[in-house]
Amino acid sequence: MDGGMSVQNVWGLLTPPASGPGDLYWESLSLPMGITVSMPFVLMLGAIAVLPLAFPHWWESNRNKAWISLALGAPTLAYLLSFVPEGSELVLHTAVDYLAFVTLLTALFVISGGIYVRGTLAGTPMMNTVLLGIGAVAASFIGTTGASMVLIRPLLRANRLRRHKVHTVIFLIFIVSNCGGLLTPLGDPPLFLGFLRGVPFHWTFRLFAEWALVNGLLLLVYNLLDQYWLNREEAEDRRALLEEIERAERPIAIEGRHNFVYLMGVMGTILLVGYMGKVAGWSDIRQKLVQTALMAGLALLAWWTTPRRIYEHNHFTFHPPVEVAVVFGGIFATMIPVLQILAHWGDRLGVVHPWQFFWMAGILSGFLDNAPTYLTFASLASGLLHTDPMNLAELTRIPQGEFLLRAISCGAVFMGANTYIGNAPNFMVRSIAEEQRIRMPSFLGYLRWSVPFLFPLWILVTLVFFR
Repeated sequence: MDGGMSVQNVWGLLTPPASGPGDLYWESLSLPMGITVSMPFVLMLGAIAVLPLAFPHWWESNRNKAWISLALGAPTLAYLLSFVPEGSELVLHTAVDYLAFVTLLTALFVISGGIYVRGTLAGTPMMNTVLLGIGAVAASFIGTTGASMVLIRPLLRANRLRRHKVHTVIFLIFIVSNCGGLLTPLGDPPLFLGFLRGVPFHWTFRLFAEWALVNGLLLLVYNLLDQYWLNREEAEDRRALLEEIERAERPIAIEGRHNFVYLMGVMGTILLVGYMGKVAGWSDIRQKLVQTALMAGLALLAWWTTPRRIYEHNHFTFHPPVEVAVVFGGIFATMIPVLQILAHWGDRLGVVHPWQFFWMAGILSGFLDNAPTYLTFASLASGLLHTDPMNLAELTRIPQGEFLLRAISCGAVFMGANTYIGNAPNFMVRSIAEEQRIRMPSFLGYLRWSVPFLFPLWILVTLVFFR
């Protein structure tokens, strides 16, 4: 792009062509109406932030969460179906996305819940850091959800003698549930959607420098923080806590190892169906339905072939995936108008530089589902450079396009760690920790961790990679 091009000219390039009545509807929507149709989503976020603090016992019930999602999601869906041209198509695509999303998470949760790491590791700062480092690598190959579910219980068991454990769970969310999943399309849903739209499978390996900087610094900060809390506990309790932790270590053995085959099967399903769908010319909906059916089948196989005692050892319940399903049901429904407004009003935002794509895609991924947010900004980048938004491989062939796609990918994956709702594993990890009586921070309390620990890191990433 010509360095002397004005922002006004760039805005013109970003204006999407009107390919149907639905596009014209969103482009001509007035500002007051845009705010009105976005309010259910704002209220949904408000409910998640406020209700756990105001009515903690009431909010614990998944049924009550479902009522909130229904009360805010149903009017939004009714509006789309009744007044928006092609609204039924938007609702259908979102419903299929939601079904695939919940099925993937539930499958990974059920399969990983059938893997029991018997014995106890020593919950020392070094061992905890090594476990999180292993999770950072595993997240890119078995998905952030799969890696989180496999590691959370052994990590909590290793730290059972420690009083201060919240920071360990928080950093597991930072590293394993989000930032570790950057290296392959299997790691995080937005990268997988990019793969389905033509981004080569190996392209994300070019993000290794960003992955290494972020995860390396997070592991270093965690190790120092964990050492601080261990020293403080020893001083407060006046006992040799580290020696007690090391004496409590027991030999490690893994039960339910056959579930690793099913875990690989889920990842293989995502990869193979994606390739087969492109070769056979399947629609996006058909691909997702086939993937959903196969993943559900693998989850059922894991449930039927795993002895019940393994699930009992893991204190397995369906509360976490049900909580994710009911909360994200409301988020998926209410975010449809918000994403459409972003997609069709993007030219008014003046987003033209890589650092802007990194921050806009990232901040919105913390509150919207990061997969459609990724596609929205990838489409904006395609419009800016006159490439086909349905074939994102074209962006990777242009230096400016690859630069923008790197910024979008890093923003969508990394900044999912900014809030509990930025990525589904965040909520599931929190739920499992609370089931084991760890008092996790509220929605707003979590921000008191993410803002001071993560935002300076995002500023560093911007200065190093996306200036």
